[in-house]
Amino acid sequence: MVIKLGEHYFDIIENYREAFNQEQFENRYSEVLDKYPVIVGDIGFEQLRLKGFYEDRNKKADISKRFSSIQDYLLEYCNFGCPYFVLRRLTAHEVVRMTAEDIDMLVTETIDVEEEPVEVNAESITQETTAKTLKQFLK
Repeated sequence: MVIKLGEHYFDIIENYREAFNQEQFENRYSEVLDKYPVIVGDIGFEQLRLKGFYEDRNKKADISKRFSSIQDYLLEYCNFGCPYFVLRRLTAHEVVRMTAEDIDMLVTETIDVEEEPVEVNAESITQETTAKTLKQFLK
């Protein structure tokens, strides 16, 4: 599922216990999170907390702020069994590709072609094909 927030698009990677709430996310989101490609939101005491993580390939990032450490973060800093979600920021290229796919899907769904059944006589097709093939062969 793709989420839009301002000019940013996110893909929901994980939505444990239906934690994601668009309105709550919009109210809590801060510009500080713009630099992170992955955002984790956890709910404790009915409050949403957001934390950003870098991709694993970013070697400059501290290990505790990389994607692979999200599970550790959830176990150490969040209440046991609390609802959480993980969002991945989509690149501009991914957004364009997804938009094109959506448009193609909409066009395909909206075109409703009603074809009338056509009766086909197998003998006439065979005779026409044989005649054409024979003419081409004799040339």
